Amino acid sequence: MSVHNQMMKGLLDGAILGLISQGETYGYEILEKLKEKEFPEISDGSIYPVLLRLDKKGYVSTRMIKSDTGGPKRKYYSITKEGLEELKVFKEKWDLLNTGINNLMRSVDDVK
Repeated sequence: MSVHNQMMKGLLDGAILGLISQGETYGYEILEKLKEKEFPEISDGSIYPVLLRLDKKGYVSTRMIKSDTGGPKRKYYSITKEGLEELKVFKEKWDLLNTGINNLMRSVDDVK
């Protein structure tokens, strides 16, 4: 797996937890919100394994709700107490990493 793919995998977990923390939502809606926020390179197939992993870790809870349009039931995701704790840790680590990377990249830009 490339460094880029590894980075995206880790960031996607935090991004999805962040979206779910804003209110109950379902997979396709999460995908659309990520695209609205200009999160790069997101496909349908990339978020469902993350949702499954977050569910198995106990960070989200799920429930099935009948579709308003008469289609199949949708699986809705809500963040759990454990998920909120994990999101807090993710945000703290992200802030530190983001500061460090930005400082490093500014120094790289100065070299040019």
